[in-house]
Amino acid sequence: MTGTGTPPTGGTRVRVERAALELFASRGFENVTSDEVADSAGISRRTFFRYYPTKADAVWGDFAGHVARLEGLLTATDPATGVLASVCAAYVEANDYPDAELPLLRERMRLILGEPALLAHSQLRFAEVDRVVARHVAERTRTSADALVPRLVAASTRAAATTAFEAWLADGRSSLTRLLHRAFDEMAAGFPTLGR
Repeated sequence: MTGTGTPPTGGTRVRVERAALELFASRGFENVTSDEVADSAGISRRTFFRYYPTKADAVWGDFAGHVARLEGLLTATDPATGVLASVCAAYVEANDYPDAELPLLRERMRLILGEPALLAHSQLRFAEVDRVVARHVAERTRTSADALVPRLVAASTRAAATTAFEAWLADGRSSLTRLLHRAFDEMAAGFPTLGR
């Protein structure tokens, strides 16, 4: 999490996030208070704010852990693997969720991608992913993370992943992993200087 302190234990964290997502999905993000989420999860208001600085943070869950996992996968990439291929493979693996977690993930992503009140918050979170990817590309290409190609790869691969998530949400029978692979395959030819 982005807040201070240690995240709640797995059971408490999941309970709070489930309560938040259920309330936001049924009543709308703007119509639910942090106090109501805390009450529904069986924790105090103070405990809620100790772990989730805002109610938007409860929607994102352990996003810092997700970014750290993506970064770890990129760091562990075989240097023989093409730059773009390494980014795409890391994205797919970082988003490979067990079947049991998919219903909660659907609720989370519906809110993140569809709730206007979360759009500004989403841009800040997505920027964290972009920085990790741009640093990886910069290291592999011996350039700066602020240079054009690292930034372009970061923005483009995130856009491809986001589009795959949107397609997955639109079709309840689809496979997120397959859609991610397809999205990255479609865009791979767009970076001829990096190869595949």
